[in-house]
Amino acid sequence: MTRLSVELLAADAPEPITSAGHAQLGIAVLAGIAVIVVLITRFKLHAFLALTIGSLALGAFAGAPLDKVITSFSAGLGSTVAGVGVLIALGAILGKMLADSGGADQIVDTILARANGRTMPWAMVLIASVIGLPLFFEVGVVLLIPVVLMVAKRGNYSLMRIGVPALAGLSVMHGLVPPHPGPLVAIDALDANLGVTLALGVLVAVPTVIIAGPVFSTYAARWVDVPAPDRMIPQRPSEDLEKRPGFGPTLATILLPVVLMLARALVEIVVDDPENGVQRVFNVIGSPMIALLASVLVGIFTLVLPAGFSKERISGLVEKGLAPIAGILLIVGAGGGFKQTLIDSGVGRMVLDISEDWSIPALLLGWLIAVAIRLATGSATVATISAAGLVAPLAADMSTPHAALLVLAIGAGSVFFSHVNDAGFWLVKEYFGLSVGQTVKTWSVMETIISVVAGALVLLLSLVI
Repeated sequence: MTRLSVELLAADAPEPITSAGHAQLGIAVLAGIAVIVVLITRFKLHAFLALTIGSLALGAFAGAPLDKVITSFSAGLGSTVAGVGVLIALGAILGKMLADSGGADQIVDTILARANGRTMPWAMVLIASVIGLPLFFEVGVVLLIPVVLMVAKRGNYSLMRIGVPALAGLSVMHGLVPPHPGPLVAIDALDANLGVTLALGVLVAVPTVIIAGPVFSTYAARWVDVPAPDRMIPQRPSEDLEKRPGFGPTLATILLPVVLMLARALVEIVVDDPENGVQRVFNVIGSPMIALLASVLVGIFTLVLPAGFSKERISGLVEKGLAPIAGILLIVGAGGGFKQTLIDSGVGRMVLDISEDWSIPALLLGWLIAVAIRLATGSATVATISAAGLVAPLAADMSTPHAALLVLAIGAGSVFFSHVNDAGFWLVKEYFGLSVGQTVKTWSVMETIISVVAGALVLLLSLVI
């Protein structure tokens, strides 16, 4: 939710809701979410359509005029896409450049060349975390799976000992660290500071990925001992390239937006003067859009040109990078519409009252709501969007660090126990050649560990900052 939205809500805040109002709105929320869940899981409807219909159902059950429900949904969709659409597009372009230029393979090969048997799981989690910064989860999986399978086969390693750390690195980045869509949408909905969220997200991500990756993989390898399936080793993107970019320039390009956004957050803390010239400069160069745009432009000179790409091929690469995100943008936008419908129907006020009456910490409430929606829909993004919309009013009076922690709590809850209604579950199952039971013992348990550990760390941080 934008700052303007918060101000408008404050100006038009409804009177305290009666118990009867609470009951009706509670039923409306459950009915709206139930409609979304049934449409996605039972009828396999696209999440964009399910969220749109669910928003209308929510408004209808809440007794709101349908024309106002449509207005709320449209406003929420527009503001959300305006807030994060460009960032998702730039992230997709950077990820495509990294994959097609061979830059990702260069990072993988360089790190693996310096790893031995004992350090190999740690090398895999490092690779996945670095590669996972600009890539969507599914793209990261497709990119890293060939490496995981080849390393496991050639080095005679347990597939789970190598694969679980790689999956953990990707999943933690996906759930906790912007510029991934989920964290970006939550930051926008809660009006959190992106730089602070990024810094705290990395702080939470490091111990989380260690526990869920290299540490848990030792147990996963004992529970599920399977060889790497030969049939699932596809060709790597850079095998058709005559040359590829260097390790140093590639790593610098990936980390550039992170460094710029963290620098902005640091300057805001140290200087703390909006009129100061230095802070104004960093407010521009450290803004998410400029930081990602700078990385994309730098990537032209550090990634695709060194790989020998022509101008025409670079243009085509950008176009191919944008094509797959159409569905993501629509889902994120519809999620924003659902969020705004929740708020305008008075559900946000209801959640605020309930949290005060029941004394439920906002961070725990955000985590629990995200967990419930994740289990029901299987989508981490839908869980993040919906939970952020429900708890958005709780962030209005929060300090900057605590608003960022609420974003992370929601992100942690959104990855809880992936199972058969999650596309990622089947992606991992098929690539690794596992049974459903084996996938639950490894992938599903790993996701749960990430959710619980990250959620616990967020709660601990809230006690000290």
